[in-house]
Amino acid sequence: MSNNSPVGKPIPIEVIEESLYEVRRKIYPRSVSGLFARWRFIIVIATQLLFYGLPWVSWNGRQAVLFDLIQRKFYIFGLVLWPQDVIYLTLLLILSALALFLFTAIAGRLFCGYACPQTVYTEIFMWIERKVEGDRFARIRLDGEEWPWSLRKWRLKITKHALWLLIAFWTGFTFIGYFTPIETLGSAVLHLALGPWQTFWLCFYAFATWGNAGFMREQVCKYMCPYARFQSVMVDKDTFLVTYDRVRGDPRGSRSKSADHQSLGLGDCVDCSICVQVCPTGIDIRDGLQYMCIGCGACIDACDQVMEKVEYPKGLIRYTTERAVEDKESNQSAIRHILRPRVLVYIAFITVLTAAFLISLLTRNPLRVDVMRDRGALAREVDGVRIENIYRIQIMNASENSMKVSIKATGLENLKVLNSQGKEVGVIDVAPASNQLIPIKVSTDIGQNESGNYPIHFDVDAQEQDGEKTITRTRDEKSSFFIPR
Repeated sequence: MSNNSPVGKPIPIEVIEESLYEVRRKIYPRSVSGLFARWRFIIVIATQLLFYGLPWVSWNGRQAVLFDLIQRKFYIFGLVLWPQDVIYLTLLLILSALALFLFTAIAGRLFCGYACPQTVYTEIFMWIERKVEGDRFARIRLDGEEWPWSLRKWRLKITKHALWLLIAFWTGFTFIGYFTPIETLGSAVLHLALGPWQTFWLCFYAFATWGNAGFMREQVCKYMCPYARFQSVMVDKDTFLVTYDRVRGDPRGSRSKSADHQSLGLGDCVDCSICVQVCPTGIDIRDGLQYMCIGCGACIDACDQVMEKVEYPKGLIRYTTERAVEDKESNQSAIRHILRPRVLVYIAFITVLTAAFLISLLTRNPLRVDVMRDRGALAREVDGVRIENIYRIQIMNASENSMKVSIKATGLENLKVLNSQGKEVGVIDVAPASNQLIPIKVSTDIGQNESGNYPIHFDVDAQEQDGEKTITRTRDEKSSFFIPR
């Protein structure tokens, strides 16, 4: 099959199909310095110190932050969370989403440009690439067909990928260290004694880091990240974004430094395309707001340097709002529009949920009790004088201190709580961040009550020893006591 071009020549259908898809063109970002570049450097260092360093911090003789999936316990410094505390995880996820919406409504994709792991590791990998292979034009020449494979080219490529893989494996190792005690994990790596699942996840996360930050880079932001797709519904004319001042910059065109560009009918943009060369996603910010823009501000630093050289005012590309550009307002005037209805709604929700989260944590009772009645044996007579019901009681200590627990049953007269040997249950020692499942019997005298199902209560008291201070914890759990005919 073929189609006809305007000049009547047939065009193969394969050419038409191929034109529907964009062939990936490798981007070689140019290095840039300036205010936003310094902020990116600071945040990259801060996030990586936190990520790589946190698993090595100790707290009360254990790892400070550890998500122990096998034991089903999450340790976050002095806080111990159990599966029953999933509400806290839900609140954190909701707060994170609302915070992302709030930041986007105020200042666009700041998270993407500065703190997103994809951006952070891409910055690290590009920094290594520049140090090994050189800046933009050196890398273009090195990858070009005119530079054949030689000993020097092999050396540069192998060195770059070796450093990338080293960081990738260290990243994978650290990530697993949040789920397996990192000192145990490190010993297993040194002795080549990793288990199959640990080996799989180490290689998986290392490969993902190496592939995403070393090869896919901007493709993740353009095609895989859902945030880029729905950010347009969260921004408006009062959102601060990386913006090209079209009123001031157009018409674009080159000119000599001494020329009066206004008399030539030109705007302030000298059409040097450096803003495109420094962009990590390869877009032209002068074409307007685009979903591929991650708001990193590299084009602002580059344009300000050009404006300084040609002795024009800085800020041709700047963080500002669409309304400020249209009305020719300063950023100080634009700031007055920040507190608009959607922002106030986000702030209100975040404030309420944060307060609820903190109050719930501060008033959280670390003593947890679950009472499970034995359904296999509802009741039985003992020595013809007493009626027994059998239960299993699970006591969970979610604190970092040991507890001495006592159990009492109320609701019927002359109730006794006995252990499996038929003796009254005494004080139970529950270790820090642990639980005990205890089989117990509750009995009462025959003839004391008529047959039927009676509600009873298990009153559980615990003495928590926090240093020299003793804290009393209590729980009241409902259950039922069955008396047969």
